[in-house]
Amino acid sequence: MTRAGARGLFLSFEGIDGSGKSTQARMLADSLRAEGHEVVLTREPGGSPGAEEIRALVLQGDPDRWSAETEILLFTAARRDHLERTIRPALARGAVVICDRFADSTRMYQGLSRGDLRDTVDQLHQLMIGVEPDLTVLIDMDPEVGLARAKGRQGIEERFEDFGADLQRQMRAGFLGLAKEFADRFRVIDGDAVPEDVAVRVREAVAPALD
Repeated sequence: MTRAGARGLFLSFEGIDGSGKSTQARMLADSLRAEGHEVVLTREPGGSPGAEEIRALVLQGDPDRWSAETEILLFTAARRDHLERTIRPALARGAVVICDRFADSTRMYQGLSRGDLRDTVDQLHQLMIGVEPDLTVLIDMDPEVGLARAKGRQGIEERFEDFGADLQRQMRAGFLGLAKEFADRFRVIDGDAVPEDVAVRVREAVAPALD
């Protein structure tokens, strides 16, 4: 079922690399579909054909391949295409959109990781995107544990993991800071448990938004 008579619900999942947020996004999508909801599970960067092409540019290769400023532009371009082609149409028909990362990741990884560019990120976001999720689930994880998990996947999209544990510690602190800054839409979930137990906590946190 769709959310008849109303705009859909936009949920995002955030967290450091290896936090388990992608697993939790997928488990929530499966749970809601089983209840009869129309769910669009998507990701950033990506979620549309053009944005997926940009994903390969920013997540693969040498850590110093792009400057932080260039990354901000690339991520914003991908997000704009994703918004136009995937997110807005799904919300317009009343679907639940679950997005693995959104603008909060850009605020962290590009806005803070290599210089104080948060204002630049926010200005560009306001100009070109102008949308925030209705609810953001932050899966909190110890940085060393998360990095070990992420590196253990041995995938090709490890450009940010290759920056090392210092970046992950900085990102965790930054995400927790965002959760306080945007306390009305953030829900912080401890990810240090088996996925099924974390999924129960996530479902409980999201339930009020579905009513």
